[in-house]
Amino acid sequence: TALRLSLYCSTWATALAVLFGVPLAWLLARVSFPGRGLARALCTLSMVLPPVVAGVALFYALGRRGLVGQYLDRWFGITLPFTTWGVIVAQTFVAMPFLVITVEAAFRQLDSRYEEAARTLGASRGYVFRRVILPGIRPGLVAGAVLAWARALGEFGATITFAGNFPGRTQTMPLAIYIANETNPDE
Repeated sequence: TALRLSLYCSTWATALAVLFGVPLAWLLARVSFPGRGLARALCTLSMVLPPVVAGVALFYALGRRGLVGQYLDRWFGITLPFTTWGVIVAQTFVAMPFLVITVEAAFRQLDSRYEEAARTLGASRGYVFRRVILPGIRPGLVAGAVLAWARALGEFGATITFAGNFPGRTQTMPLAIYIANETNPDE
């Protein structure tokens, strides 16, 4: 059960990291704006925070009385802590920087002349993104997604702090291994 939950949650976390991380990586790589360094630092913050501190930060932001969580609970009835979606959010939080950094590097290495050539030939922005940019960054995107998935799969500290350790609901494989080691080391 813990392995199945781990695979399920880490796959969702990777999908969310790709969904939000690719546009963020493009923004960091291609758009010059005031505070870009600060935005990059905030994006990579979860890489340098101890995982338990990341879990506490998620509580302060998304808990029932958190900065955003209170409105999610009050307006939509959504409560994230101690749920399977809480595991996914915690894993996404700690895994997304791995994707963003890798994909940002791929965007920086991609020659923008290909995009300009496609645009001068009449291609729309969406077409250029789908047919020129994505194939050009595919190796970086795949590498970033694999790194994010692996990081999400092995996440322990933020998950146990934000989502708890409930068998069948929030107990991922790292948590199950930790509990088994504490209660029955021979197992």
